[in-house]
Amino acid sequence: MSTVNGGISFWYAQDGTPAPREPLPGDTTADVCIVGGGYTGLWTAYYLKKAVPFLNITVLEAKFCGYGASGRNGGWLYNGIAGRDRYAKLHGHEAAVRLQQAMNATVTEVLDVCETEKIEADQHRGGVLEIALSPAQLARLKDFHVAEVAFGETDRALYGARETADRIRVTGAVGSSWTPHGARLHPVKLVKGLAAAVEALGVVIHESTPVTEIRPKHAVTPYGTVRAPYVLRCTEGFTATLAGQRRTWLPMNSSMIATEPLTDAQWESIGWEGRETLGDMAHAYVYAQRTADGRIALGGRGVPYRFGSKTDNDGRTQPQTIEALRDILVRFFPQLAGVRVDHAWSGVLGVPRDWCATVTLDRSTGLGWAGGYVGSGVATANLAARTLRDLIKEDSGQSGPTDLTALPWVNHKVRKWEPEPLRWLGVRTMYAAFRGADHREATGHAATTDRVALLANRLSGR
Repeated sequence: MSTVNGGISFWYAQDGTPAPREPLPGDTTADVCIVGGGYTGLWTAYYLKKAVPFLNITVLEAKFCGYGASGRNGGWLYNGIAGRDRYAKLHGHEAAVRLQQAMNATVTEVLDVCETEKIEADQHRGGVLEIALSPAQLARLKDFHVAEVAFGETDRALYGARETADRIRVTGAVGSSWTPHGARLHPVKLVKGLAAAVEALGVVIHESTPVTEIRPKHAVTPYGTVRAPYVLRCTEGFTATLAGQRRTWLPMNSSMIATEPLTDAQWESIGWEGRETLGDMAHAYVYAQRTADGRIALGGRGVPYRFGSKTDNDGRTQPQTIEALRDILVRFFPQLAGVRVDHAWSGVLGVPRDWCATVTLDRSTGLGWAGGYVGSGVATANLAARTLRDLIKEDSGQSGPTDLTALPWVNHKVRKWEPEPLRWLGVRTMYAAFRGADHREATGHAATTDRVALLANRLSGR
């Protein structure tokens, strides 16, 4: 059987695409209009409707709920947030610690809501294990571990080669760092369950309704305009398709493969009984999970960016990217050299120019937005949604400031990306530098980060 390429994602191939919801029937009004039916939009609708049941909330989705990153990601529910170190520099260490603590709690929050709403998303809280595969990666891992502890993760553990192998036998692993603040899940089962929960609360979802323009109190579509005091942009990697937003967030591509189900003997040789989500300390990093049905789903960067901030339609992935991901799989687990890759797919994530996730409500216009998660959106979208809820409640006079509205990522301003062709050249050069650095570190013996990677990080704002 050949590899299925595209078709949105393996997760949809496994669980099926949802029955279509009706598009917007014409001009209408709402109290809150949410643009985007992924995790951010659906969580925002959920928390707003739970907090203020009388609100009339409309969600507009271009394709169907979970068509974008929410239905294509690696299923990492974890406590990472893009931009924390920058927020520490801008607002002080303690402010960044509060942001990190909020992210730690978010993992539990998502799992608790799944239990409350009876959402079965193959969730398993095994934590996150990040491994080092070279002396340079090990040095970065140790620095990373010290930094995470300094931001309050006193329950994080640092392991040597033998302790790492006790958890998972990745060939060449020389150390790892583990946090309990993470879980594996099935992304599509989560987004489907969340959409159903939102509708059960009385939120209206219109699919096949692309929003072409957002302006104060208006969300414009080919089928009509929704007028609302609050219009929230929750479009992440597809933000560049909106009028006036081409350079706001860069749509970065990430690709994945899913193997056939492994045998008991193969799992015995690998370990991974804790079902941790698995990452590494490469510059062009890898992320993986052991799925509920016994596969390995593994992802990383392929062709990182398409000229003009273009996005794909169906998740189709370049053959060379599939081979590169398969090479990583076999490098990690040589005993899987003959294993079939059942599915390959791609998706886009939103990257701000300073690589900082943000949540904003402009009180003068009623326009709000959240995103720029840089690949950490499964959990971050939930925290962003609860923060948008609190910002709207404060602005409408229903409550005062909260701990969430005081977090340092609220109302953070980011400059736009450079125009083309500078944007395309910069991203391609950056990832070529990272891949070259990873190769030199893997084949060399230096216990320091490659200088080209350090330069690329500085120039990119990463």
